[in-house]
Amino acid sequence: MEFHRALEASAEENATQVKRKRDEVSGETCSPADWIRQEGWPVGIRNVGNTCWFSAVIQSLFHLPVFRRLVLNYCLSERVLEKCKSHSEKRNIAFMQELRCLFALMVGSNRRFVDPSAAVELLRDAFRTSEAQQDVSEFTHKLLDWLEDAFQLAANGSNPGDKQDNPMVQLFYGTFVAQRVHEGTTLSTIEQFGQYPLQVNGFNNLDECLEGAMVAGVIESLHCDQTVSSGQERWFSKLPPVLTFELSRFEFNQSLGRPEKIHKKLEFPQIIYMDRYLHKNVEQTHGRRGEVKRLKDQLTVLQQKLESYKNYGSGPTKYPLADMLQYVLEFATTKPLTTSPALLAPTNTIIPMEPSSENTRQGLFQTSVSTFWYKCTIIVKHIQLPPCHNCRPPMEGSLHPAPHNVTEEELSFVRGCLQRWRVEVENSINGMSSAWTLSFLWCLQVPYRLHAVLVHEGQASAGHYWAYIYDHTHKRWLKYNDVMVTESSWEELVRDSYGGMTNASAYCLMYINDRMPHLIADDETGQVLQGMDSLPSILRRYVREDNHWFQQELKEWEEQFCQVPPEGASVPTAHASISGEEPTSKPQHLKAEAPLKAFHEEYSRLFELSQEETTPQQDPRLQHVLIYFFQNKAPNRVIERTLLDQFGDRNLSFDDRSISIMREARAKLRLIKPEDMDMEEYMQWHDDYSMFKTVFAYLLTGLEQYQNGKIREALIYLAHAYQDNTALIKSGEKKGVDHKLIALYRRKCLKLNKNAAMLFKSGEESDVEEGVSIMNDYVIPCMHLIVRDNVSHEDMEVIEAIRNCWCSYLEQDMNESLQEKLSEFLPRVLDCSAERVVLKEPPKVRKSPHDLCSRLAAVMESIHSTSIVTVK
Repeated sequence: MEFHRALEASAEENATQVKRKRDEVSGETCSPADWIRQEGWPVGIRNVGNTCWFSAVIQSLFHLPVFRRLVLNYCLSERVLEKCKSHSEKRNIAFMQELRCLFALMVGSNRRFVDPSAAVELLRDAFRTSEAQQDVSEFTHKLLDWLEDAFQLAANGSNPGDKQDNPMVQLFYGTFVAQRVHEGTTLSTIEQFGQYPLQVNGFNNLDECLEGAMVAGVIESLHCDQTVSSGQERWFSKLPPVLTFELSRFEFNQSLGRPEKIHKKLEFPQIIYMDRYLHKNVEQTHGRRGEVKRLKDQLTVLQQKLESYKNYGSGPTKYPLADMLQYVLEFATTKPLTTSPALLAPTNTIIPMEPSSENTRQGLFQTSVSTFWYKCTIIVKHIQLPPCHNCRPPMEGSLHPAPHNVTEEELSFVRGCLQRWRVEVENSINGMSSAWTLSFLWCLQVPYRLHAVLVHEGQASAGHYWAYIYDHTHKRWLKYNDVMVTESSWEELVRDSYGGMTNASAYCLMYINDRMPHLIADDETGQVLQGMDSLPSILRRYVREDNHWFQQELKEWEEQFCQVPPEGASVPTAHASISGEEPTSKPQHLKAEAPLKAFHEEYSRLFELSQEETTPQQDPRLQHVLIYFFQNKAPNRVIERTLLDQFGDRNLSFDDRSISIMREARAKLRLIKPEDMDMEEYMQWHDDYSMFKTVFAYLLTGLEQYQNGKIREALIYLAHAYQDNTALIKSGEKKGVDHKLIALYRRKCLKLNKNAAMLFKSGEESDVEEGVSIMNDYVIPCMHLIVRDNVSHEDMEVIEAIRNCWCSYLEQDMNESLQEKLSEFLPRVLDCSAERVVLKEPPKVRKSPHDLCSRLAAVMESIHSTSIVTVK
């Protein structure tokens, strides 16, 4: 067939172009081994100049198996080809040929990433620009239009107007009914849609966006006292198998005369149920919306009442009512002292009234020791530990405030009332809190699962695109960022896609019908076809030829870079200064001016960055290892060797100038003799920088977990951050991060002790076990680490509060089981030097400079308003 012959010709031409451009293609990575695709791993798509939008969209479509089959099996008869005379028809066919070749390579190539230049050039011609970065929405509309026209030729070449059999229409297009009431008559029109546009401003989540787009008038009525009739309503009459939402995140600023990006946070679920937006459910949805409004009004009242319970009092300071009742109960049941507190100090211990500034830590320690003597006497009484010979006899009563005179009848009456009131308050709070989890029970019969999220980072005028795509086979999220394909998580997707934290946010959402398994099956029969087996024979041959060329490229690269310079060749000395001095000699086969200029420019650029002022939202050291070295005054030999290693990396070898720079750097590296460089010192500096990034990753992860209410996880990360940072800053403050910031949030996380104490005091077996577990796994190990460090006054206050909390339980009646558990871990709370500290290892963290920089900006921006701190 003529079409197959054209495809063969295209394959041969593409293979020749790949061979001709191998320097350019291979330049994205470091070594030949890194060019090779990992078995079973998806391939990336090379950015050929502001084409990250192409990669994001193509990857999301390719990883829809049903669409991938359509493209790979696209075929036109000779009769149809003969009729294709117009420019647009020929262009669409050519684009389909290139897209087939690209998809075939993405299926069976041995390369880690593929080159989309041929397909991109056709699109660029259509946009009439090769420089401007295209909008994802604009590109996707153009792409879908071309694909729709191309498939129309295959589906019904004789009748271009009939699109019922067009697979693109069947897969991506749906219809909605637009209704409005005019003079008492309901008027309806049916319209087709592909990507459904949704406004972001004014909405908090995807359901609100849909409600606003479908029935804006009704939604307004849910937020006001009066019922507002809608002028027009929209209802989906037919949903496509692949449902794409286009989020409008740009608006035109009239005063500035330019578009601006909307960074507002917008949440979206992994599964959305579309029942309430269907035309067939109009009556049911109308009725339910009235119920929703009524329930929302009730929830507003409950929220106000709940707040009054949580913030009780007539003065300026409010407290939780349940806690206040508990405190009053504790006061009423506390016995007064019968021995003077002055007799509690040991006979050989002096308690300084005001320790001098130079002996603050010693005085603080003596004070805490004197407190221990008293606590030890109580422990001896209640848990039969060996007596302390330097202690006074134990006293009766407590140091806490207590009523001076109360009868048993009064105490019994007050205890009964307070306990009953506290139970009533807690039951009311729990009841009101559970109301917030009320599901509005919409009909849940039409589920759509999130397949892909297209993300834009930047402003309206420029930015970068990537995609998160769900791997349906292995049940995981993958991040497709040009040539890089990495495993991700829902948490990372949320951070990058919801918006509101950084300048990255979701731009396009692609959902698929969860009741149509054929959409994600690798074969129409449901069978799983791997690699080349899923390709038509003509494309299989094309991929094999490309893989053959790839093997040749690898061989040539290995031969080229493993060559040793001939003896006697004149090369620059190893000690020519990168910072600007000229080398004493130059290689005869290479002009050294360009490499030396590149070394000097990079050296100067990084040095200038190292002089920039650090802000809470930005730390230049995260951007490059040499900035860290400059700020810590690393030896010049370490700095220069690091810069040579950078330029000697193969990832710069994509043009003649870069190759010459790489060769010059490698020539300099070969001339460095063992006695010229202490490699242990060199590796230690790089290990310090790796540890610095680890500490930063622990700190940022801990702060993120703290803000999300995951206090236990946050404490582990922050404790490890503090310990590793302590080792770093011993050789210089600039080698680590701000110790005070870590310590501040470590102390905040120790409020876990309060949760553990309340669980323990409840007496419920499961709660008690959880409380003891919190103490043993989180609080006590952290306390031990704090005490072993150069403990600050603030840290010691927190530790003393924890000790006092648990010592107070010794004065209260409790069953034998609780007494036994308390006796097991209380000595560890009071004595932090008796055992080896075992702290849980945190999960692995990401340490890429770009990731850390963006996370630092987001985290510090979110806490800066309440805690003014400086990250050094």
